[in-house]
Amino acid sequence: MSQVKRTFVALCFTFSILNLSATVKLPTVLGDNMVLQQQSDVKLWGEAQANAIVKVKPSWDKKTHSVQSDKEGKWLLTVPTPAAGGPYEINISDGKELILKNILIGEVWFCSGQSNMEMPVKGFDRQPVEGSNSVIAKAKPSTPIRIYTTDSQEGKWVRQFNKQPQSDCVGKWLENSSENAANTSAVAYFFAQYLQEVLDVPVGIIISSWGGSRVEAWMSTAALAPFPEIDLSILSNEEEVKNPTATPCVLFNGKIAPLIPFTIKGFLWYQGESNRDNAPRYRKLMAAFVKDLRHKWNIGDFPFFYVQITPYNYDGANLTSSAKLQEAQMKNMEDIPNAGMVTTLDIGNPVSIHPSNKRTVGERLAYWALGNTYAKKGFGYKPAIYKSMEVVDGKIYINFENAPRGLSPMWTDLKGFEIAGEDKVFYPAKAEIETKSARLAVSSESVAVPVAVRYAYKNYVEASIFGVDGIPVSPFRTDNW
Repeated sequence: MSQVKRTFVALCFTFSILNLSATVKLPTVLGDNMVLQQQSDVKLWGEAQANAIVKVKPSWDKKTHSVQSDKEGKWLLTVPTPAAGGPYEINISDGKELILKNILIGEVWFCSGQSNMEMPVKGFDRQPVEGSNSVIAKAKPSTPIRIYTTDSQEGKWVRQFNKQPQSDCVGKWLENSSENAANTSAVAYFFAQYLQEVLDVPVGIIISSWGGSRVEAWMSTAALAPFPEIDLSILSNEEEVKNPTATPCVLFNGKIAPLIPFTIKGFLWYQGESNRDNAPRYRKLMAAFVKDLRHKWNIGDFPFFYVQITPYNYDGANLTSSAKLQEAQMKNMEDIPNAGMVTTLDIGNPVSIHPSNKRTVGERLAYWALGNTYAKKGFGYKPAIYKSMEVVDGKIYINFENAPRGLSPMWTDLKGFEIAGEDKVFYPAKAEIETKSARLAVSSESVAVPVAVRYAYKNYVEASIFGVDGIPVSPFRTDNW
């Protein structure tokens, strides 16, 4: 047979295969290897022929679920899922069949934020993640952790943003191989690893982050509507988006909106460094951001756990832009229902904004999920938070929430405390957990009549006081000066 004839036959065979292939098209977040949330009504959606009957048959119940696509071929239906297990298959057809394989049922968490969420297990160049080599080497597909990421493909960054909400994005569900684990968000991976080990069910993590991003970029136009000071005109004009990480809505449109129909258990967030310029507004933005996410997902007030930014020199170690942002984040626990904050005062680095200890962050997020969402008991997960103060005999005594067994360490001077009188001048203070009263007492010979205390209220301070569970106390101040 001549080369021309062989080519013709090959083309004919290819076209015949294409004609037999499925016409159903799915977003990238619905695919082989995915994890679906257990014991819930999960959404499946996509495109098919116009006005076609789309049939979905999961192997776990062997029932056929049907829906008619609209005139544009779009369709969406819900399917009930069983308790955790798998692997399963899902048969989807509008007359031509598509089969999704190797599907697990378990717990699904959405993970977002800026570079400290984005930082992969393998680390950034010249910026390692502690213990990463061993973690990567031990990763194996038989451990039921699955990863969907919009951030990278095969270790190369993928940058996605848009002026308008998108229906799909670049991404793919991946198994837990060494190569895939290496390129996965370290915080998200350590969270998933801990959760999977404790719950003994499959865990899926959906990762959508971008280093250096402001929270405004992750918010929808509806969420930003109450903030007229934020200019949204670029979304409706011809101006080029030159800085996606600082442009309102464009990361939401490109990296969250396409994923919202996917049923999740909860949301993890590690961001805030880029909003230190206006901490009071950040507090309001965060409350609006979470409220809008929950409204759009329409699955109730799902858990929202976030990380308080770590100590770092920023604009100067003794300045307070970081402390003010940390304070706003602490107050967000009052503003946002079913929310929890991880403190990180003990793992900061004065000269690296990307601290290497990502395992601790991921595990503390897992503590929140296990204690608050999955109702496991016997361990601590809430950081001690400043509640009130009282002045007695020249000392200020501090009262805390979330410290049922008191604080530690005792019998030692605690660093990072300052005290002031009515002149509002702060002096380094002596702070200790008194043996007799078992309370935190703060004083200074320079301040005879104290009125205010600050702890770790600077850009870079090392933690000195913890809960008995080892979780660091959140930075605080008793004044509002």
